[in-house]
Amino acid sequence: MPLPPFSEATARVVFDASSLVGALLKQGSVPERALELARLRDIICLSKPVEEEVRSVFARPRFRHYAARAELILAVLAAAAQVFDPGIAVTDCRDVKDNKYLELALAADAAAIVSSDQDLLVLNGWRGVAILSPADYLRRREIQIGAEAPCKSGSSAPASASVGGAVAGERPQGPGASQPV
Repeated sequence: MPLPPFSEATARVVFDASSLVGALLKQGSVPERALELARLRDIICLSKPVEEEVRSVFARPRFRHYAARAELILAVLAAAAQVFDPGIAVTDCRDVKDNKYLELALAADAAAIVSSDQDLLVLNGWRGVAILSPADYLRRREIQIGAEAPCKSGSSAPASASVGGAVAGERPQGPGASQPV
């Protein structure tokens, strides 16, 4: 049975490294559009272990041609994400390296994890957390918020603040958020 729509107009969302690699590889891709929608409408959640994995993946030799985009995506995450210290251990994922995303989702009280990793996607609905592909996240959020709904800031952010442009803005603060990584 599918999960109901996110209950909040602005939801907390975790992106895993696989979905961010999709955003890295192709400008305008579904993963990049999902990241941009989350940046504009939701709260992107990050932890030090998640950021370290993303940096490690982006630094792999096969992605060296994307170094400028990698830095841009990392800068967008640094500017837009709330950072959480999970402080809990989860062992529910068959790939133990992916438990960090479940831990972050619990600590942040996230509505969703956006992933292209089957080890996470098979857990959709885990402890009430939607675990969605970038395409499914886009579909669910676009249906819920509608094409004309205002951004979380109350207005559309300029294109220069997007994943495809220069980075602007500050890291949101809130309950459970910590200092930048």
